[in-house]
Amino acid sequence: MFSVSAVAADNVLKGEVKTLEGKKVDLSDYEGKVLLIVNVASKCGKTPQYAPLQALYEQYGDQGFAVLGFPCNQFGKQEPGSASQIREFCTEKYDVTFPMFEKIEVNGDDTAPLYTKLKSFEADPGDVKWNFEKFLIGKNGEVVERFRTRVEPDDKKVIEAIETQLKKEN
Repeated sequence: MFSVSAVAADNVLKGEVKTLEGKKVDLSDYEGKVLLIVNVASKCGKTPQYAPLQALYEQYGDQGFAVLGFPCNQFGKQEPGSASQIREFCTEKYDVTFPMFEKIEVNGDDTAPLYTKLKSFEADPGDVKWNFEKFLIGKNGEVVERFRTRVEPDDKKVIEAIETQLKKEN
């Protein structure tokens, strides 16, 4: 449980998002967990990153870690499918079981509120440059690391950052 003073002003876990199936989820449900939030796409050269993302979710999920996938079609139109097509692809090709949400915009005038907050990360602000950018969120709901597309989810620095956050108190 968080006191009002313990929740940071730049907490990204405020507001609602919808799952691929259209169910509303309050982001505050994830407070106290370590998260890797990723903009994903099914037809990208980096799409194979789904496999190590799923592996991280399986390895650390019982320790309070989750991957949250947000499909986005803004980069090379590499996520053209409907919600059901995205779900089918992720399940059949990569056995994805981590939470997947509705397709969103991560840049521009229609940027999802969550991504507006993510992109204001003080240490590395600015627009998302491509699919599979990863934002590591600490238990307090603050962005603690940003990993660009070229950094694979199973890279040593990503794993070390996740493990460091999991060891921290709220």
